[in-house]
Amino acid sequence: MKDHRKIRLLTGILLLITVLAVPFIAPVSHYLSIPNQIVAFDDSSAPISVPAIGENVSVASPDKTLQAIDSTDFYAKETGNSELIYQAAGLPIKKVDVSVLEDIKVVPGGQSIGVQLHTLGVLVVGHHQIEGTDGMISPGEEANIEVGDVILKINGEKIKEMEDVKPFVKEAGKKDKSLDITLKRDDETIETTLTPVKDKKEEEYRIGLYIRDSAAGIGTMTFYDPETKNYGALGHVISDMDTQEPIEIHNGSIVRSNVTSIEKGNNGTPGEKQAKFSVKDKKIGNITKNSPFGVFGQLNKPISNGEYDKPMPIALSHEVKEGPAKILTVLDGEKVEEFDVKVVSSVPQKVPAKKGMVIQITDEKLLNETGGIVQGMSGSPIIQNGKIIGAVTHVFVNDPTSGYGVHIEWMLQEAGIEVKEEETNQDKAS
Repeated sequence: MKDHRKIRLLTGILLLITVLAVPFIAPVSHYLSIPNQIVAFDDSSAPISVPAIGENVSVASPDKTLQAIDSTDFYAKETGNSELIYQAAGLPIKKVDVSVLEDIKVVPGGQSIGVQLHTLGVLVVGHHQIEGTDGMISPGEEANIEVGDVILKINGEKIKEMEDVKPFVKEAGKKDKSLDITLKRDDETIETTLTPVKDKKEEEYRIGLYIRDSAAGIGTMTFYDPETKNYGALGHVISDMDTQEPIEIHNGSIVRSNVTSIEKGNNGTPGEKQAKFSVKDKKIGNITKNSPFGVFGQLNKPISNGEYDKPMPIALSHEVKEGPAKILTVLDGEKVEEFDVKVVSSVPQKVPAKKGMVIQITDEKLLNETGGIVQGMSGSPIIQNGKIIGAVTHVFVNDPTSGYGVHIEWMLQEAGIEVKEEETNQDKAS
């Protein structure tokens, strides 16, 4: 009986070892490396490549839209859907669906830009106490208005900036009336009532709220479309410095900025670009969107970076390779320079996600001057093998030589430049 159990146990172990070893057997591991689907651009300079799995296995396309360059590389004659078939002894063993998209080219950025945002309504960034006749009180807090709320309307009238609030407060105080406040909290619209209180010291009516209607900062241009002049920059959302919540914008603008110095980063403390710009400077574009993937809008006219001023193709997330790449950014004045980096890892993504790549600064000059990735570098375009693959977004606080990057396709999507697969005949019929 015991021998029988031992045999069963040993058999089970052998089967488990066999199953675990299968992926490491060369022909099987090669077969498993074949993708089910390939999405590529109609770009003759970049062939569609598939893995080879042996001398006795051939790869061919059943139609004429894909032309063989050699045994595993193919050239797409036109956009659309096709397939590649692996065959052994004349029998199909694997099918790969191929979608060829229209080639997309954008002009890379790298310029340092000043960003000015105007909020949708006015943003509540804090409460403060007022000394009234009944003691210390914050009318805003009593009205259940929270930090991060956006005041959209007072007494039914739209509020666009801070100066719009004061006349309502003054009038309500004189008439001893309350204000009807319309708030936006996350995705919810809330109605509340607030009664201004007269400050004993200043003899003025107050609402006990700190509010803000604008935000400003610096970042880096990532790309623009030479046809529409739609652009993308920063690679991440702009949040309010006090609430840490994404700023919902009414409008905004970008101007050129001049990098004056750099505060070098070290472990535990990220560095920062110091730059000058004025909101009165000539605007080079507007801002229509502040999203998790950056700020977006339209340029007034094309801008130059002096390095790569011609449109470049882009790479989809699955085309990004681990290894050498370049970034474009400014260290001094307005001069855009090219620096060496390494793509440490990249995750192919089928849905938009912010942290698609890990990159590491390898350029000695950049490391000497900045310590690695610094604040203000966000949006610096990443270029690999002649294609724009993404943008720098975040620095690792404990290792400023490294940080995250976002894949370019998600920024293009936010800018209104669609990267879409062609519909199949089945899709069209439905």
